[in-house]
Amino acid sequence: MADSIAKPASLKRMQVLKPTGAKLFFIKLRNQKALAAMSLPFVIWLLVFKYVPIWGWTIAFQNFKPAKKLADQQWVGFDNFKFLFLDDGFYRVMRNTVVMSSINLVLGFVTAITLAILLNELRRAMFKRFVQTVSYLPHFISWVVAANIVSSALSTENGIVNILLMKLHVINEPILWLAEGKYFWGILGAAEVWKNVGWNTIIYLAAMTTIDPTLYEAAEMDGASRFRRIVHVTLPALKPIIVILLIMNLGNILESGFEPQYLLGNGLTADYSENLDIFVLKYGIAMGKFSFATAAGMFKTVISFIFLFSANHLAKKLGQPRLF
Repeated sequence: MADSIAKPASLKRMQVLKPTGAKLFFIKLRNQKALAAMSLPFVIWLLVFKYVPIWGWTIAFQNFKPAKKLADQQWVGFDNFKFLFLDDGFYRVMRNTVVMSSINLVLGFVTAITLAILLNELRRAMFKRFVQTVSYLPHFISWVVAANIVSSALSTENGIVNILLMKLHVINEPILWLAEGKYFWGILGAAEVWKNVGWNTIIYLAAMTTIDPTLYEAAEMDGASRFRRIVHVTLPALKPIIVILLIMNLGNILESGFEPQYLLGNGLTADYSENLDIFVLKYGIAMGKFSFATAAGMFKTVISFIFLFSANHLAKKLGQPRLF
């Protein structure tokens, strides 16, 4: 009886003596000096280029004039934010930004996971490497070049898309794809997939290499087909990676891109192609309204933080892997 009473007491003393908080952090830091030293340049870069510029957010609360000193700037409070939210164009570009981000998010996940699974199932190593190389290459092409390729493919004069559709009798005459706004979101989604699907598969292929081969062997011995092995072995193993990447991408929901929209868009498709970044450039920086542009950028950052923390909290509630 005495032993059974003494044991919990000793455990309590051990828990009290166990270092926690800042003390535990410094103990881990001392034990991992090499990793800390390797991380130091990145931490310095992060502080200098990501955190120090946050001081520039003060411009959003001023009627900022570049030629004036900081002490001479006129403080206007939340006037720039009020002007932002009263602008009809702001809600239009917000709609475009969210829709294009959602399209890129869904297509990016579905196509990357599908291609990774198909590549993982290939047994011919030479053919597998060839497909990987071909799918990776567009990622390294500048969007300036990629936009020209897309424009040429969609051209009414010798454009491969119009030629194929006319040969298949889907359309009777060439379509001006880049002159009608209703086609822009689909074109952008297809262009993003073509350019980035190969690159996006890398992390999934890396995760698949960590799956225990005996799981596939056991499933095969139980009579599972190749499709059922994918469903019951491969996809569950990828679940943690998918959840983490989903949380990170939800944090970037207002980052729909800049170059493809700017290069593929035009005046005829502006109601569908202009996103928040182009709005900031066109109506903020280009017109000298630096405070207005800063307010719009600050709004985007705050919303991104809200999405990131909300997605992470939801993953925690559901018992899924999370960032922090």
